[in-house]
Amino acid sequence: MKKDKIIYWVATGIVTAMMLMSGVMYFANPEIAAGFVKLGFPDYFRVELGAAKLIGAVALIVPQIPIRVKEWAYAGFGINFISAIITHFAIGDAKGTPMIFFLLIALVVSNIYLHKTKTAVA
Repeated sequence: MKKDKIIYWVATGIVTAMMLMSGVMYFANPEIAAGFVKLGFPDYFRVELGAAKLIGAVALIVPQIPIRVKEWAYAGFGINFISAIITHFAIGDAKGTPMIFFLLIALVVSNIYLHKTKTAVA
């Protein structure tokens, strides 16, 4: 049980830290804004995605948030990571994908161990 909690919190902490950092950078880094323009995305999409990352990260890390809400955050991050991988390959910039694959794996581990820790308690 203790091992499961440690695995859960490490995986969740990694995903949360990266999404908080990414979400903040979407607002603070002009290079990211320029990257969105280069990809042909409208600027409001960057703002929307940055806000979603911040909200999702909080949903994952706060223990009092209901599991149903956490599941939506997991789904949103999963879609985001898969879309980012596809986008990087589509523009010929595969060098950014290993970190995204790592985060996708950490997200899956976090989700699996969330359920393991919650069913063990019940």
